[in-house]
Amino acid sequence: MYKFGLQIEQLRHQENCQLKWKNFCSFIYCFLTGQRITLAKSLNFFLNIYMKKFLFMLLLSLTGSQIKAQTLSEQEQKLVSYINKEIPNNLALLKELVDINSGTLNLAGVKKVGHILQKKFTKIGFTTEWINLPDSLKRAGHLVAYKKGKKGKKILLIGHLDTVFELDTPANPYSQVNDSTVTGQGVNDMKGGDVILLAALNALEHFGLLKDATITAYFTGDEEKGGNPRSVARADFITRATAHDIALGFEGAKGLNTVVTGRRGVSSWKLNVLGKQAHSAGIFGQSAGYGSVFETARILDSLRTVLSAEKYLSFNPGLIAGGTEIREIPGGMETVGKDNIIASSTLVEGDLRFLTEAQKNTARATMKRITGTNNLPGTSAEISFSDGIPSMEPTAGNNKLVEIISKIGRDMGIGEIKGDDPGSRGAGDISYIAKYLDCMDGLGASGKGAHAPGETMNLNEFPVLISRAAILIYRLTRE
Repeated sequence: MYKFGLQIEQLRHQENCQLKWKNFCSFIYCFLTGQRITLAKSLNFFLNIYMKKFLFMLLLSLTGSQIKAQTLSEQEQKLVSYINKEIPNNLALLKELVDINSGTLNLAGVKKVGHILQKKFTKIGFTTEWINLPDSLKRAGHLVAYKKGKKGKKILLIGHLDTVFELDTPANPYSQVNDSTVTGQGVNDMKGGDVILLAALNALEHFGLLKDATITAYFTGDEEKGGNPRSVARADFITRATAHDIALGFEGAKGLNTVVTGRRGVSSWKLNVLGKQAHSAGIFGQSAGYGSVFETARILDSLRTVLSAEKYLSFNPGLIAGGTEIREIPGGMETVGKDNIIASSTLVEGDLRFLTEAQKNTARATMKRITGTNNLPGTSAEISFSDGIPSMEPTAGNNKLVEIISKIGRDMGIGEIKGDDPGSRGAGDISYIAKYLDCMDGLGASGKGAHAPGETMNLNEFPVLISRAAILIYRLTRE
């Protein structure tokens, strides 16, 4: 609708100017030469100027206020026009990337996607580097493309090369579902976002608008399944981020009018509960006690009761095993026990999600207190925590970025843009650096079904999101 409205506005302006000038000249000629102006000519003059204006205003009311609100500068309108012309090329690149399997553990596939983008960035004047990670992490590495200038805000743009779809996932090649939808592995999360990022920079470079800008585009190769330890996997990313003023993430968008100013963080916890192994006939007795399973149930239900109502906080016991013997194995647990033996050991692993560090620390203190007090007879328990991905806390600086992009939305005619509910967003790469600089995410492709077979991207919103990103970078680098 935005593109259609802009085209209508341009045609209306050109046609009205031509008609008004033509008819005005006709009247002057008739007046100077003494020719009589017929009724038909008079009506034609009236209809050309006023009836067409009425019809245009009717069209405007039917299509909304997009056209009326359009107040982009001449340079920004040129950017939009160029981006619209380049859509076929950008969709061809998207198809090429989507048809390469780049599941996090398919290192060759991740690198192949990275090398394609690397060539594109080199072509538009960026210096590129491939950041290798230690072999022990078993990850492909990261792509960095940058250029350094002396004016405007220093901008870090964030994408990722990998998807959740590993080599053993059934194929879902890029294809067009209908006139407004395409599907394919990672088309939305986040190869569509990667192309939006590149396309925006390509348009800016085409008009020489990046000459004095400092911009780094950083594409991680393990966002979906980060290498451990994260302190190593994200060391270069964090170091480079601290040299910038603003970070913009190109994870999936929820339409044209929502961006992300906050993301919940995630950490893991492990609950280890011990009881007395004895014959099941003696359970609840003074000698045998209640066993580890009942104590585990008490703790988990108490945690549910206390923590489940707190906004933006969640805890999930994702894996549990109880019996007389428990062995941890890669990706799971093995247990041995019998129905007539009181379980002496129960192990639970889960995650904790939070919006702020303060909320995380308070929740951990509560979990420790519940675990270590009022234990059932004959049992004991302890809980431990491991940090994962930090949260992206909503800040005044992040909200300021929303004000900037919201003005862009109004200028483009797509309307107000607001920050999304932080509780609806999980952790992402931008969270690692959120405490160092102002951040905004959700600038990538829009669609549905991310991380699932049949993932889709919205074709109609794709060019508008590229234009929005390009104008945002353009304005930020001129502040």
